[in-house]
Parts: sequence; structure tokens; C-alpha cells
Amino acid sequence: MCDTCGCSITPANAHLVKEGGKLGVTADGQASIDVLSGLLHENDHQAAHNREHFDRHGVLAINLMSSPGSGKTSLLEATIDALRDEFRIAVVEGDLETENDASRIRAHGVPAVQITTGQACHLDAHMVHDALHALDLDGIDLLFIENVGNLVCPASFDLGHHANVTLLSVTEGDDKPAKYPVMFRAADVVLLTKTDFLDFMQDFSPEKAERHVRELANPAEVLRVSVRRPDSLGAWTDWLRRQWVRHGEGEVLQPRMQSEAAGLHHAGVGS
Repeated sequence: MCDTCGCSITPANAHLVKEGGKLGVTADGQASIDVLSGLLHENDHQAAHNREHFDRHGVLAINLMSSPGSGKTSLLEATIDALRDEFRIAVVEGDLETENDASRIRAHGVPAVQITTGQACHLDAHMVHDALHALDLDGIDLLFIENVGNLVCPASFDLGHHANVTLLSVTEGDDKPAKYPVMFRAADVVLLTKTDFLDFMQDFSPEKAERHVRELANPAEVLRVSVRRPDSLGAWTDWLRRQWVRHGEGEVLQPRMQSEAAGLHHAGVGS
């Protein structure tokens, strides 16, 4: 976990960083909450700059979020193969360490920039901005940003992208939207991945997973995909085409960002 997003602050220890608390000020006298809130504010400022950059170059930027192992990179590989004749695609990869995922993407003939975050459990707008220096935005139509595998923090950070895609593997459990509401409220589309395993599993209900999404008052489409069954990717690639058309027609596209970011992921922190 990291200090930049406030995920080290929990409902149980939040009283320590509130005004009057034992850790209410930093060593230089600055209020702790103000420091963290300031970082989030600066992130949003940088995100707006990134989005302006994307819009000026006609790039549609899509942020992929999920837990580790849900199939983000495999989905990107299949998506590249399906859309390579329609769109010029590039990828920004986020992981704590290694260039493994970026190498996999480059093997498909598209540019990929790896961001290694060290201990940070999410990408932020400043990391993405630095990565953009390695890309020719004039030669890109679709930019996919594969966030760090984490079902909490990435949903609270605007990167300057246009839409959030949240993946839920059928091997994870259909109650994940209920357990991780911030992530699934932030989704502009939810992809149920590895659905070929439904042939062998009886304990995952796509209907229940979608119901949990609806209980979060999120009307986002919930699509079933499997990279092992390319014919299942049609609804996903059609969704991407629709976003491309909307963006090309000048519609202002912004992701569903969560108010929890201002409260450092915990509603009780600022109360």
C-alpha cells in the first residue's frame, strides 16, 4: 500500500490524522489530511492536462482496472488482434515491477510503455504523463492504460483517460462488485472475463454479478468475454467502436470517478 492515495488511513486509525490527533500534523507543521488531499488535487490537475493532450491529438484513452490475474493483458492482446486493421493502438502498462506485460504487447506489433510503480498500488496522472513522452500521439487512435492489479485504489485516480473498464474474472466470485463497490461504481463498462470456465464452474452467476453492479446504481453494460472464444469479443469491440465515434464527434467523455478519492477511500476519514 502507498501513502500517496491515503490507503494507509483506515476507519480505525483515521482519528490519528484528524485535527487534534496524535499525527494530525507532519513534522513541518502541515496538516496530514491537507497533504494527502493536496496530492489528489494535483493529480486531478495533471489528469485534466493529459485529457486535453489526448483530445487535441484525437486519441481515445481507456483505463483497464481489475484484480491481478483477471486477464487484462490477455484481453488487450486479443483486442489488438481483433482491431489492428481498424485502429492504431498503443498501450501503457502499469505494474510494481518487470516489463513482462509490455513485452507481451510489443510482440503483437504495437508500441507499449511500461510504468513500474515500485510500491505504489495504482497509476496516477503524473506517471501517465511521463509515459506519454515515449509515444507519438499523432500516430495513435486508441490508447489502453492497463492499471496496476488492485480492486481499490485505481478507481479513485483520474489519469486523464476517457472511460473506465473494470474486469471481473469468473474465477473470482460473483460478489466482488458488492465487496469492492468503489471499483465497480467507477466502471463505464464491466467485462466478465474467462467465461469459458463457466462450462466447468457452478458457483459463479453472471446474473448475480450484474445484479450487484445494478445495486450500486451503475447502469454500465456488463459484457461476457473469453479470449479463448474470439466470437465472444464482439460486444466488447463494438463498445469500443461506439466510444470512438462519440469521441470523434466531439462528445466530452470522462470516466466515472469516485467521490471516495476526496475522502481518501474512507467516508469516515474526513468526517
